[in-house]
Amino acid sequence: MSTTDAPSARATSADVPAPGSAPAPVATSTASRSAQDAPAPRRTFAWQIRFAFLCLVWGFSFLFMKLGTEGFAPLQVSLGRVAFGALVLLAFLVIKRERLPRSARTWGHLAVAALLLNALPFSLFAYSELTIPSTLASICNATSPLWGMALSVVALSEDRPTRRRVAGLGIGFLGVLTVLGAWQGFSGTDLTGTAMALGASLSYPIGWIYVRRTLARDEHSHLAKSSAQLLLATLQLAVVTALFTSMPTAFPAVPLLAVFALGALGTGVAFLLQYGLVAEVGPTTAQMVTYFTPVIATASGVALLNEHLAWNTPVGAVIVLAGAALTQSKPRTS
Repeated sequence: MSTTDAPSARATSADVPAPGSAPAPVATSTASRSAQDAPAPRRTFAWQIRFAFLCLVWGFSFLFMKLGTEGFAPLQVSLGRVAFGALVLLAFLVIKRERLPRSARTWGHLAVAALLLNALPFSLFAYSELTIPSTLASICNATSPLWGMALSVVALSEDRPTRRRVAGLGIGFLGVLTVLGAWQGFSGTDLTGTAMALGASLSYPIGWIYVRRTLARDEHSHLAKSSAQLLLATLQLAVVTALFTSMPTAFPAVPLLAVFALGALGTGVAFLLQYGLVAEVGPTTAQMVTYFTPVIATASGVALLNEHLAWNTPVGAVIVLAGAALTQSKPRTS
């Protein structure tokens, strides 16, 4: 998720990624070091092309999850996602000749980050898509900045709300009610699945607040910490998956390829592209990927999965994104 997606160094409410599709790498203490640590691949293509590719990857991640759950249990989809993503980052770690963190304290905090930013939200999204369309899951994912602003007011004393952000919060949740058809009594909407998707979106800002409080000054690179984080998420999901699911009796091609794409592209490669864009064009521009993700997810769900799209879904999505944009905006300075 996704995811910005591209978080700034401070990871305030305005920086919460929409990481339903991203590996949610850990923020560091300064913006300059964020750019220096960015494990950007060689800039073979213009940043606009890489930006468009990132939008596509994260937009299609919700379709990949839906396809994956057609052949595997949701926990197995999430396990494959973090495992394939970890392999990509570890390969790049070897190429860069970097090492994983050695501090036990860092690993302990990364274990919590792995739970809140990877294992839990990935699993909740996968379970939610058993009963709700991928389009609705992607719109729920877009509420992460709204949750982030609300939580940061409570958890981060220096991050005070402005009228603009409070207005964005109200508009955003009005959009959620529009998507769900509140005036119809939420008829036709699976509330359990929707609650899971919204819970996944809530898990991201909780994780980012924890990261900011515990790892903001950690000296390890983004690549090293994110590789370790995905390794820990893989271990967590491997244990839970072994306890609550049985070994698949078959490995159908389409669901397997969907899980591979979800992990290798939507989690591993997306991380490399994300920080390459942050380093090259800055977090504000890179963050715009957040607003394209639900559009692509909705288009792919309708076109490829034949998902029904009532009028209130796109209208509500626009309202949600407008609210999220307000919560992340800053007043003009003269």
